[in-house]
Amino acid sequence: MKYIYNYPQWPDFTWDQALISNILAKINKEAGFLSGRLSTIGLDARMGAVVETVTHDIVSSSEIEGVVLNTNEVRSSVARRLGIVIPHSQDSSRYIDGIVEMMLDATVNYKKPLTNERLFGWHNVLFPGGRSGINIIDVAKYRSGGMKVVSGILGKEKVHYVAPSPDRLEKEMNTFLDWFNDSNTTCNYLKSAIAHLWFVCIHPFDDGNGRIGRAISDMALSQADDSQMRYFSMSKQINKDKKSYYDILERTQKRGCDITEWLSWYLGCMSRAISASDTILSRVLNKAIFWQTHAGTPFTDRIQTVLNIYLDGYEGKLTAKNWANLSKVSLDTAARDIKYLVDTGILIPQPGNVRNVSYGICCSDGNTIIPGNSD
Repeated sequence: MKYIYNYPQWPDFTWDQALISNILAKINKEAGFLSGRLSTIGLDARMGAVVETVTHDIVSSSEIEGVVLNTNEVRSSVARRLGIVIPHSQDSSRYIDGIVEMMLDATVNYKKPLTNERLFGWHNVLFPGGRSGINIIDVAKYRSGGMKVVSGILGKEKVHYVAPSPDRLEKEMNTFLDWFNDSNTTCNYLKSAIAHLWFVCIHPFDDGNGRIGRAISDMALSQADDSQMRYFSMSKQINKDKKSYYDILERTQKRGCDITEWLSWYLGCMSRAISASDTILSRVLNKAIFWQTHAGTPFTDRIQTVLNIYLDGYEGKLTAKNWANLSKVSLDTAARDIKYLVDTGILIPQPGNVRNVSYGICCSDGNTIIPGNSD
């Protein structure tokens, strides 16, 4: 099998200029609209949106690789490192703190050069114990052995990609980093797409290439926006489109250096990520408005915790049964909590099922959100 790096043009990528320019113009317009919307809200709300976006980015990037992180721990760690106070902050593990530091290093320190040493530091954060699962791996250095991307059961594996041999890695990475750091390399959204593909094609580490590749692409997005603040999450959208993500990567890696299809897919994914950010922004604004509106209402810690779960976008309906499950209390206790909130005008019963009533949350006069309304 001939892979992309075997072609004589590598790594001089080409693409359909007219097609990609049209797509890029659409993305720039959508990103501009998002920036305009952000300019109308206060700094606290914008920073709240940053916390949510970075949290989703970190959790989703790990989830793509089958690694599940505690969302509340990640959110709390992100907020602490950005100097933002959030309700019911939780302690976070050293592992999660390290991953958060890695992502913020990529996006906040986007003007600093990307170097081998910086990448080694990121890799060490992902694998502090020197293992990937039960396997001992090379950590904080490039791999010393071959690398295949495979799937399937033992004995019936399917090889999706074979990365360059280890003797090529130093030259390959130096070429990549020279391009990434070159002041003549245009800092636009195409740089993010190209950097992502180029890095995962080299696949320089024993493990963690996808997560580090997505951190690099986020760094390029921050360069393109010339901003430390991230308001849309590519990793969250990629996780939603995971099958097509792996499919397009595999097809691109088994062809020559015309990467039009990859760029088109990546920019389309970005468009969907920008659209999805509207949901995050609306959620952050509703949450801020809710707590401002009801600042004088006394709440128990349990009620505050469950309300925040719903205000943060929990997808289930707000019912007594779900409330009991989320707060780990009896159904009777959940019913008392809900009755108190109904009596204070915070929860509004919704028409429908009489035996399992669902409720809306009154954020302010004329602004009620209905959890699970998309079900």
